[in-house]
Amino acid sequence: MKKLLSISLVILMLVSVVASASAEAVQPAVSETAQVPWTIFVYLCGSDLESENGFASYNLEEMVEASTNSNVRFVVQTGGASSWESNISAERLERYEILGGESVLADAQTFANMGDGATLASFLQWGLATYNSPYYGLVLWNHGSGSINGVCFDENYSFSSLRLTDMESALKSTSSLLPNGFEFVGFDACLMGTVETAAMLAPYAHYMIGSQELEPGTGWDYGVIGDFLDENPDADGLALGSAICDGFFAACVEVEQGDSATLSVVDLTQIADLRVAFDAYAKDLYTVLDQGDDFAPIARAINSVDNFGGNNRTEGYTNMVDMGGLIAAGRKWSDHADAAWDSLLNAVKYEVKGPDHIYSTGLSLYYPLQIEGSEELSIFKDVCISAYYLGLVDKVAYGYANGGNMENYDTDSSFSDLLDLWAQSGGDDMNQFFSAADWSYLDDMEDDYQSTAITFTEPPFVDENGSYGFILDENGINNALSVEANLFLLSDNGDYIGLGTTSDILGDWETGVFQDDFDGYWFSLGDGQPLCTYLVSQCDGYDLFTSPILLNGEETNLRFTWDYANSQLLITGIWDGIEEEGYSSRPTTDLKPGDVIIPVYDSYEADTFEDAIYNGEPYTFAGSEDLSFGLLPEGEYLYSFCINDIYGGFWNSDPIRYDFTDGTIYFNAAA
Repeated sequence: MKKLLSISLVILMLVSVVASASAEAVQPAVSETAQVPWTIFVYLCGSDLESENGFASYNLEEMVEASTNSNVRFVVQTGGASSWESNISAERLERYEILGGESVLADAQTFANMGDGATLASFLQWGLATYNSPYYGLVLWNHGSGSINGVCFDENYSFSSLRLTDMESALKSTSSLLPNGFEFVGFDACLMGTVETAAMLAPYAHYMIGSQELEPGTGWDYGVIGDFLDENPDADGLALGSAICDGFFAACVEVEQGDSATLSVVDLTQIADLRVAFDAYAKDLYTVLDQGDDFAPIARAINSVDNFGGNNRTEGYTNMVDMGGLIAAGRKWSDHADAAWDSLLNAVKYEVKGPDHIYSTGLSLYYPLQIEGSEELSIFKDVCISAYYLGLVDKVAYGYANGGNMENYDTDSSFSDLLDLWAQSGGDDMNQFFSAADWSYLDDMEDDYQSTAITFTEPPFVDENGSYGFILDENGINNALSVEANLFLLSDNGDYIGLGTTSDILGDWETGVFQDDFDGYWFSLGDGQPLCTYLVSQCDGYDLFTSPILLNGEETNLRFTWDYANSQLLITGIWDGIEEEGYSSRPTTDLKPGDVIIPVYDSYEADTFEDAIYNGEPYTFAGSEDLSFGLLPEGEYLYSFCINDIYGGFWNSDPIRYDFTDGTIYFNAAA
């Protein structure tokens, strides 16, 4: 199949849309013309965070308490939730002024979609025309998903969300009211600390405050804002943002979510320089791909970069990776990596981070670890900060869709022209060069995907010593990203019950020789039921794992760490993962004695290999000590290699049976 990439030079027109007038006449707050040092607009899209847990109401109470010093006024628009714990209507949009320790209803609007840019534009235009302050901030509160699906998912409108282009349109509509821009725009939401978000905000704000990783449901500590501005009413966005970061991190530690917490303050005046520097770096990587050179070492380095929001089989994929890590991954192949790194450090002025992300650098960006479809890349091309980086992503996507077969890939003349024009423009406005690009080949992928890029000198075999392994040929070495193994328990009726994956494999990337190194140890509940386990990330001294479970009848994932140096297991919480609508749920530590856990496994019928879900037996949780790492029960199991290629695809070997007896594995026959 020939690659179709036609990027014409059509300037995108962003049209500002203003929402309709108020549904009801509400008496404005008496202090609407009073000047307060700081006015912070909060776009509070409650969604299921409010209707199921009351988290939005919790933060509203914090804002009321934070406003008593008279140096900060919160102006809040509520909506997006099917019900509210506090005395807020779910039948309309309401606008509250919170000042002097009181919350006053200042305006109301007809029921509307909080995931619509026009709704945000209406709120901001009204607020800026009504309230007077030297400093303005904006907080978007809700679920976040990163650079692709954005933020503020309204559960009343099928979880419709504000994408980055929607936010850009809304902010552009405020330019005449606020020509110098917001002092900061912040995201009390997961995963929004991305360079694509920062580039969108740069014309409209001085600083961005956002998290690269998931946020707990309790979110920011708004009391910190009041306390800080009480003593520092003339603080700028960097000073206030730094205080917000510190308060957020302390709040995360309090709810036992500090290990994974991140929050950073980004100087948006530095984003233009960062874009130019990163584009020069991306050009070097793109050239490696375009010239057909070996991209595998770069891809392997990128694969080891810190990433955020799960990015695994059971929790889903956000494709958000650390920008600094991606720059460092290609340093060997680029003369511009150091300049890009320095530009990134200049842009990120302050950050907090837990030990799970000790090497994160404060900004994420999109990288196709696992592409969900053509729409994902169609959205990305409108927010990508570099034409050369888009070219790199395009080639990786094509390789993924075509099983690693790149014979028909062609960077056509229109894309070459685009790169020339992008270079000539100095990177001032990426979007003006992009119209529709065709990634429909991603939608034609077969369900029985097997990468053709993985080739062998010797395909998987059992040697005379009973070890199971394979030997990649030169092409296979150049296209392989990583090697892991799928483990299955063989049930009494012959079905395969999936236990997850292991990376306990001996390998040599120079010779292409790999063999199993599995010792039979696995993670289990207190009653001996093994968990279906996947690696989330390898941290400094420990690994983070996830396992699908039913918790009191509800689907979720159990997260835990394995400190291999000290042989210690620690349950870190539960997380529902990436929802079907594209947003990230917020993690919690709400696991307590008496909860009923049922382990969940992928299951495959032995003859047809049709997939299904298999549920284990109920187990009543008593405490973190109920989780153990030990030998699997004796019995028959199956093992297969999964070789991931550099394009995000994979090749699976046929499962082979092994007996596990007396702590020893005996490979015996093909399944």
